[in-house]
Amino acid sequence: MRASRRLVIWGQAKKRPASLFLPMDSERLLTWYAKNRRDLPWRRPSDASNPYKIWVSEVLLQQTQVVQAIPYYHRFLTRFPTLEALAKADVDSVLKSWEGAGYYARARNLHAAARIAMGKWGRLPSTYADWLLLPGVGPYIAAAVSSIAFGQEKAVLDGNVIRVASRLLAEKGDVSKPVTRQKLHAFVQQNLPSGRASEYNQALMELGATVCLPKKPLCGQCPLKKGCKAFFLKTQNQFPVKKKKAAVPHFNIACAVVRRNDGRILICQRKPEGLLGGLWEFPGGKLEDGESLEHAAAREVLEETGVRVKIGAKIAVVKHAYSHFKITLHAFEAEFVSGTPRALGCDKVKWVRPNELERYAFPKANLLIVSRILSDS
Repeated sequence: MRASRRLVIWGQAKKRPASLFLPMDSERLLTWYAKNRRDLPWRRPSDASNPYKIWVSEVLLQQTQVVQAIPYYHRFLTRFPTLEALAKADVDSVLKSWEGAGYYARARNLHAAARIAMGKWGRLPSTYADWLLLPGVGPYIAAAVSSIAFGQEKAVLDGNVIRVASRLLAEKGDVSKPVTRQKLHAFVQQNLPSGRASEYNQALMELGATVCLPKKPLCGQCPLKKGCKAFFLKTQNQFPVKKKKAAVPHFNIACAVVRRNDGRILICQRKPEGLLGGLWEFPGGKLEDGESLEHAAAREVLEETGVRVKIGAKIAVVKHAYSHFKITLHAFEAEFVSGTPRALGCDKVKWVRPNELERYAFPKANLLIVSRILSDS
């Protein structure tokens, strides 16, 4: 009898003039969140009332898991405790503080947005619309910060919320498509209880992160299981529906640790736009067809800096994955032969002492080479 009643409710939902959705038990969700939410730094009283700290945490959490994000959160806020401190900093110091967290465009955008916000308002904006004016801020960040910090009644839609909503609705549409995301967002927006946007958004994200897991969801612990269509149909693992990912390409990269007679090492700063923009690295690049690793390293040094080198022993092999491709980085010792370093394929070039390398922000793959150099020094 109970199962048939649910089916009638779903059928009745289609007759509603204002919505096609089964209502979510938002009160039950909020009660669950109050009892089960994790003790995270940005939820503690001193940070949870600080819009700047909420913003930093949300930017970090966009593409970093919570456990990994926590030490970077503390490190970044120790270095830049306020919006004013971040706005006054130079971008190199911001990138250095972000080092290891990855997706460095987030750090560059944080810095640029801090300067714009200080210049335009003297503080962070309070409205969803104004947040969207800042670089690096899309609908998710705008909704998250404006709702959590300022009570704006805007529902968030991140990966966790997409998973929860798609299972509640047993949504068969591809969640990578805008039309499906719009439907899911309309659903969570419709169920947002007035005056409780901060708790509601955090509760939905918490539910997705701790209970409504991608694989083997803990449905027995879910406060929304009675209204979940996928749970009723026992099809939880079929949602969310996603198109198959294309094969991830792999590239072999060769780089050179070029040393002068005085022991200084040549490093290059990447151009500010694009992948890893503004970070420092050892000159190098992709192998061309039929090219040896040693030849590629020497060619890339010449093309990037105008310097000719003699390639020596291989000192490291580093495998690393980015969001859309993977690399194997082969690092070689190299002896400076001739030429005056110039920024031909990069933004800046510098000769630095080995013990100065730690002052510069390097991509994660290059950091392992830095560690090798310092351990051998």
